[in-house]
Amino acid sequence: MIDVPPRQEDPISAPRVREILARITGVCVTVCGDFCLDAYWMLHPGGGEVSAETGLPAQAVGRHYYSLGGAANVVANLAALRPARVRAIGVVGDDIFGRELLRQLGGLGADAAGMVVQRGRFDTVTYGKRYLDGREEPRIDFGFFNQRGADTDAALLDHLRRALDDGDAVIFNQQVPGGLSDAFIDGLNALFAAHADRIVLCDSRHYGPRFRHVSRKTNDAEAAQREGAAVESGVHPALPELEAFAAGLFAATGKPVFITRGARGILTADAAGLHIAPGIQVLGKTDTVGAGDTVTAALALALGAGCTPAEAAGFANLAASVTVQKIFQTGTASPDEVMAVSDDADYVYQPELADDIRQAAWLDGSEIEACERPLPPLGRVRHAVFDHDGTISTLRQGWERIMEPMMIRAILGGRYETADEALYQRVAHRVRDYIDKSTGIETLVQMEALIGMVREFGIVPSAEVLDTAGYKEIYNKALMGVVDGRLAKLRRGELNIDDLTVKGAVPFLRDLRAMGLTLYLASGTDHDDVRREAEALGYAELFDGGIYGALDRGQPHAKRRVIQRILGENGLDGSRLAVFGDGPVELREARKRHGAAIGVASDEVRRYGLDPGKRARLVKAGAHLVIPDYTQAGRLLALLRDGHDA
Repeated sequence: MIDVPPRQEDPISAPRVREILARITGVCVTVCGDFCLDAYWMLHPGGGEVSAETGLPAQAVGRHYYSLGGAANVVANLAALRPARVRAIGVVGDDIFGRELLRQLGGLGADAAGMVVQRGRFDTVTYGKRYLDGREEPRIDFGFFNQRGADTDAALLDHLRRALDDGDAVIFNQQVPGGLSDAFIDGLNALFAAHADRIVLCDSRHYGPRFRHVSRKTNDAEAAQREGAAVESGVHPALPELEAFAAGLFAATGKPVFITRGARGILTADAAGLHIAPGIQVLGKTDTVGAGDTVTAALALALGAGCTPAEAAGFANLAASVTVQKIFQTGTASPDEVMAVSDDADYVYQPELADDIRQAAWLDGSEIEACERPLPPLGRVRHAVFDHDGTISTLRQGWERIMEPMMIRAILGGRYETADEALYQRVAHRVRDYIDKSTGIETLVQMEALIGMVREFGIVPSAEVLDTAGYKEIYNKALMGVVDGRLAKLRRGELNIDDLTVKGAVPFLRDLRAMGLTLYLASGTDHDDVRREAEALGYAELFDGGIYGALDRGQPHAKRRVIQRILGENGLDGSRLAVFGDGPVELREARKRHGAAIGVASDEVRRYGLDPGKRARLVKAGAHLVIPDYTQAGRLLALLRDGHDA
């Protein structure tokens, strides 16, 4: 039995991802299981005609399309990653949906010789998904009362036997209830036992515990339920329960176990112990339909390419982060898309610690939280990058309350005053979720996302949708009114520097300069505004490395660019760099470059003390340390001076 805590794996590097993708081109994999079709029927909001026979109003389909689901979607995901060969073994009915499913498998280049067409007592499993005004209506399902014949099962086992003889990996995917007989499961187990050296990955929603000699993949809710835990909707099962399930299952089978946890990553159990592949944060709207199939496909291919289970889980997370961004479809991830994500993934670190402050570990006698032990070598730090708003300055405190109504109004357009409560709340929830996730990124990027949300809801006519500069001008006008008012009070002596900065921030900057560190200010705010505000608050000259902000019409991602520039121009590795910030963006940039990530989770209204919501975001972004303010700067300076964390 595994009795050590799980190891959080380092994010998989882009060069390694490229190597795995190259190896996949030589892998032969087979998918056996429940082949399904997803039917998308987009209903026209105007409805259809009233039936002359019944007098009932009809629903009119504005457009419709069909995509592979279940085991068929696993095939689609495999094919998208371009292995040497993909085999499909399953059953369809002699019906229009079955013919469409086989047509699409053929279009993917899959070997469908193992697909059995059962004539009679079998309808192709199809999920009819109706959407009205962007919301999914009750689904219409076909094929849930199928009865497979004995000759069908025999044909499937024969095809599977041949696949196990000469393939690299087999996926068994089951999700339709009541579809497997006891005799068929016994036949599968006999085949798996005879080919115990093969990679067999089983993803079974209803029969998992009955399979032998297979690696198991399941999600956290299913795993917790099998441990007897009650699972509430929207609540993640406790990690210790999942660890116990994974460790016990591995001890019983000797085969790797994979438990998917959404944005919290994948928990893996194997001979080397327990591992957590970190999840990936996606800022935009997501659709998790089919993401599990992407994980299954990517796991099998990575294992077939010779990856360890923990590394395969990291690769699978990257692929799934592509799929969840594809709306209203059971999408796939191509090699190019996986590479694009791997170059710049926003990983989620220590979600359990982030969501439960009771797990926090403070440096003795301080309010400084050490999120990881050991800490990075802070004594090596010679360059420090600071975010501006919320990290040093509180001039823009309350920007969220300005951006939220501005975005809501932009999305609702002419319906802002008349939209019903349900629509208004849907838009408001979408906006708040985005603002929460995007704290710290450039306004330009936020406005690009706003355009996406305006088009997503489709209320504003295309001709009336503004560009990024147009929306940014509206937002900045409202925000600068607040900022200018505070600066005017500063000039009149009604406020002083301490009233507009995080407590202890300016003396801390002076102490860092005295220690010989080079300081940089990197902000998502427009460059001229950042410099003007830093000069007004009296600390611009402390940033001898430079002040960097977003350019009005320039490239986005100012913080990313300045960190890259600092490392490149000074010939530094990341261990010489510390990044201080109150937003996830800058801390993730530090982690990507192996720098020290120091989160400033200050209550901006009081300008001191801990903001629990900020703390949670910063821990997930990879903060090594979290401070509430700079009142205990002496302890922090000692860490930066000699690196000791005791």
